[in-house]
Amino acid sequence: MDGIHDLGGKQGHGKVDKGQPSARNFAERWQAAVFTMSNVGPKCGAWTNTDTFRHGVERISPTAYLTHGYYGRWLGGIETLLVEAGVVSQKEITTRALAIGAKENDLIAAQPNKQVATPIKQPAAQGAQRSLNHAPKFDIHTQIRTTNQSVPGHTRLPAYARGKTGTVIKHHGVWVFPDSNAHGEGEQPQHLYTIAFRATDLWDDGEHGVQVSLDLFESYLHAGDYSNEIYQQEYRSQN
Repeated sequence: MDGIHDLGGKQGHGKVDKGQPSARNFAERWQAAVFTMSNVGPKCGAWTNTDTFRHGVERISPTAYLTHGYYGRWLGGIETLLVEAGVVSQKEITTRALAIGAKENDLIAAQPNKQVATPIKQPAAQGAQRSLNHAPKFDIHTQIRTTNQSVPGHTRLPAYARGKTGTVIKHHGVWVFPDSNAHGEGEQPQHLYTIAFRATDLWDDGEHGVQVSLDLFESYLHAGDYSNEIYQQEYRSQN
């Protein structure tokens, strides 16, 4: 999904503000309430996995995504999923917001899909690690190229890493596939790898000598064309 959430490598947003370390987990009290709601939501049947939750956050208003802060984005995603599951209505959320001091023209982050809600499916087992009968397709040090396809829904392949050449540096076993799991289409587990990219291969202005590592699923990967043989040699010499 090419949404506003996929900001990696995007220009025009300034430097990342890391803020100041704090001994408190939440800067404001309402943030703790949102965190609690994120744990209650699955118990009332609004969603059953982290992938669906993440996709709910991705679908909020783009303006809200950039301005409402970390837990504000969570709240918009929670509201989206609660409305889609029929737990509450958009009208109920708006009425409550106005009752506690919101204004009529305040931005509503939630953007629920009123036609089709995500099917609710229970996990096949605890956690997200699974098993498959077939071996991983790629060995360590194998060069790969990522798919260059844009998907309309949730994905763990960021836009800046599409169609790029990298090297497999670790195999993590088999895990639930987020792209299907987020949409109630089943777990469809796949092998998961850490892929190392040169920053200069990801961005035109990438810093030389910097390596970027991403955990990517097998279906995102294709056998590389080995045009980046020098990178393989560099990686092996360092490891």
